[in-house]
Amino acid sequence: MKKSDAEVSDLDVADLLKTEEDVKLFLEEALAENDPVLWQHAIGDAARSVGMKKIAESAGLNRESLYKALREDAHPRFDTIMRVLNAMGLKLCITPCAVAEKKAVYKV
Repeated sequence: MKKSDAEVSDLDVADLLKTEEDVKLFLEEALAENDPVLWQHAIGDAARSVGMKKIAESAGLNRESLYKALREDAHPRFDTIMRVLNAMGLKLCITPCAVAEKKAVYKV
C-alpha cells in the first residue's frame, strides 16, 4: 500500500481517556483554558469516555437529553453540568486566579 492510499482516521479524545485520573486531568486542563465552549466539549468527551448511557443513568437524565445538552451548539443548565460531573465522581472547586488573571472587584 502506498503512503498516499492510507486512510487517516479522526482522533477521538474519548478513546484516550482510560482512567478516572485521565478524565480528571483532562477536565482540569480544559477548565483552565477559561473557554466555555471548550469546557463543554471536554465534558462531552469525558462523558463519552465513561459511557453516555452510564452517565445518563447516574445523572438521572435520559441518554438523548444528555447528548442534546452536550452538543456543540447547546447551552446546558448549570445543574445538568453538575449532575454529569457528579456522575463521573467529580465536582467543581473554586480557587483564586493568578495575579495576572485577576479582574475581580475584591481586593485580596
